[in-house]
Amino acid sequence: MTDPVIHLSGITRDFKLGAQTVHVLKGIDLDIQRGEYVALMGPSGSGKSTLMNLLGCLDTPTSGTYVLAGRDVSRMAENELAEVRNQEIGFVFQTFNLIPRQTALDNVALPLVYAGVGKEERLDRAADVLRSVGLGDRMDHRPNQLSGGQRQRVAIARALVNKPSLILADEPTGNLDTATSEEIMKLFDDIHALGNTLVVVTHEEDIAQRAKRIIRLRDGVVAN
Repeated sequence: MTDPVIHLSGITRDFKLGAQTVHVLKGIDLDIQRGEYVALMGPSGSGKSTLMNLLGCLDTPTSGTYVLAGRDVSRMAENELAEVRNQEIGFVFQTFNLIPRQTALDNVALPLVYAGVGKEERLDRAADVLRSVGLGDRMDHRPNQLSGGQRQRVAIARALVNKPSLILADEPTGNLDTATSEEIMKLFDDIHALGNTLVVVTHEEDIAQRAKRIIRLRDGVVAN
């Protein structure tokens, strides 16, 4: 078997609350292989948001090791983490996180600006990805001219444009109706079929069942 795209060993995360220390993650061991489609589930307070922030290099562990795509990110400084986030991770958020004044095309091209890609190539790549998510006719629309489902497709295109090692989706259907949720999850199926590694954080069992493996957190440890 090839090296996993995500390798967590003995991951803990503590938070100081006044004089108290709260142990949120209590020794997580986890491997996710390249090309896997994984759902991360757990009740409120289980630590899944904290784990997602660690997987997304938005936070670092108190102890333990996190190797992402062959790089140990557990002890990196903030500027190094920012670089890893841009190169290796595509984020899809419940609230879309699009820039209101920018077109769909410019929103999708944004990660390539940070990556130093030239303007012509940026726009070509962004246009290709928008076409791949079914928005070839909406490139010049701003977010307020798009439906919720279309906005989430723009967000997914933005996550894909850098060809990341990992796509991390946090409650990606949380703001969508049932029919639109189904469309978005079908798009995730297609993205996975192309060989992408997907981690979807959700509290909805039917969304989790679309994944090939479900990881359940309870009280800061992996429960299954």
